[in-house]
Amino acid sequence: MHTILPFLLTMIVVIILLEMLATKLRIAYPILLVIAGLLIGFIPGLPVVKIDPDLIFFIFLPPLLFEAAWSISFKEMKKWWRIIGSFAFLVVFFTALSVAFITNYYIPGFSIALGFLLGGIVSPPDAVSTGAITQFVKIPRSTSTILEGESLLNDASSLIIFRFALVAVGTGQFIWQEAASSFLWMVLGGAGIGLILGWFFVQVHKRLPTDAPTDIVLTLVEPYFMYWIAEKMHSSGVLAVVAGGLFLSTRRLMFLNSASRVRGYSVWESFVFILNGIVFFIIGLQLPEIVKGIRSEGISLNTAIGYGVLVTGVLIGARIVSSYAALVATLIFRPSVAPLARSPRLRYFMPMLLGWTGMRGVVSLAAALAIPVTLQNGEAFPHRNLILFITFVVILLTLVVQGLTLPYLIQRTQLFGLYPQEPEEEARQKLLEGLYKHTYRFLRNKYDNELNDHVGLQRMLKHVEEKMEASDDSWMNEKTKAVFIEMLESQREYLSEINKDPAIDEEIIRQQLFRIDLEEERIKMI
Repeated sequence: MHTILPFLLTMIVVIILLEMLATKLRIAYPILLVIAGLLIGFIPGLPVVKIDPDLIFFIFLPPLLFEAAWSISFKEMKKWWRIIGSFAFLVVFFTALSVAFITNYYIPGFSIALGFLLGGIVSPPDAVSTGAITQFVKIPRSTSTILEGESLLNDASSLIIFRFALVAVGTGQFIWQEAASSFLWMVLGGAGIGLILGWFFVQVHKRLPTDAPTDIVLTLVEPYFMYWIAEKMHSSGVLAVVAGGLFLSTRRLMFLNSASRVRGYSVWESFVFILNGIVFFIIGLQLPEIVKGIRSEGISLNTAIGYGVLVTGVLIGARIVSSYAALVATLIFRPSVAPLARSPRLRYFMPMLLGWTGMRGVVSLAAALAIPVTLQNGEAFPHRNLILFITFVVILLTLVVQGLTLPYLIQRTQLFGLYPQEPEEEARQKLLEGLYKHTYRFLRNKYDNELNDHVGLQRMLKHVEEKMEASDDSWMNEKTKAVFIEMLESQREYLSEINKDPAIDEEIIRQQLFRIDLEEERIKMI
């Protein structure tokens, strides 16, 4: 413990420094993490950090999925549910199937079940990696929503494939009838359990006398609880976390106060960032043993690298083919929503660009590390080291090659410049104007009789008229503070109401809600 703890602390410091360097270089930090994970394996004398494979999913997946569910706009997901659903389920299955047959054909001793196992591991693109890479280039909100929604749901579908493949490898047989019924229970049961527990946790937050620290701790516990209960009931813990996270996210204004929301955002952002870095470093620390295990199986390092390159090519090809297939299906069945019929260039090159966004990341690493070391009969799990190595090569190549070239391709092709740009600044200004008018009417209607007699309320009204930019807080007594906080709550209700309009960009709504939370926290401190 005395040697491991300083090493873990040092590892966290290195992760932070790498993030700073990535920001300085204007590249996505997962790219530097995967390179650092590769290099760390060559440093002699480092302690070996081993985690029970059964605990890998439980430690890392629930918080990563929960945070992603809180970050995405469910309203925006509903707009694009067809393409998100097709990429999250159909494309994942097609990719896993392609990997299964190719590896079965080219890798000696690699069964179809092992191929599906590997396919389930490497098929889901990583939301964190994609988001970190695209932050340096401007892409339409619809595209980012599709990528984020796909990354959230395809983790669930790919890990279901992973589970079934593990059973097939362990038992040597696969009964389709049992698999179909199990699949339905995993999907429906997992989502149902997540929604039920999400409702339960909303009641816990609302009915118990919680404050910001206890609210934040509860949100840290909730994804683990959802995952554990669902797995105990033999359904999908991943879907339970996703469904429960989306349920809680859409009701955050109902059961969390401004302090819990503001402070919780920072806590969760830091927590997920550290988890991502630790997973990359764990695989790096195990690389020497993985390479040694590959060689003991009679597979040279060059051959293993070749397998990794082959699987990476299959993944990229399958995603690009799927993107064009989705375009063709859209042109046939829903031509009205096809991307800019008047722009053939956008229509025919956009699928290529979307196909190039399939960077793999931490979920694939966690899945690979979760492969058991031995089968139930005590025999060594077949080709475990090779699967781990191929997974790392896939993540390395997709992050470095696709991750470094994607921003350049977006800027070079200027495809997104052909999109009718969403007037975000205009929409934001229009939203603020409506918000100020609503606030002005709220004060006039409810406190009109008191405005002439109460200096604080007069100043508050002037504060609103000056777009809430007053800097002198000496006028804020308890009465004025209470009315001010009530006014902010009225603003939240107004924003929640207009957010029901599908045409309103929820990201702008969320930004304004966060500003209102900050304003409430500032008022409370006066």
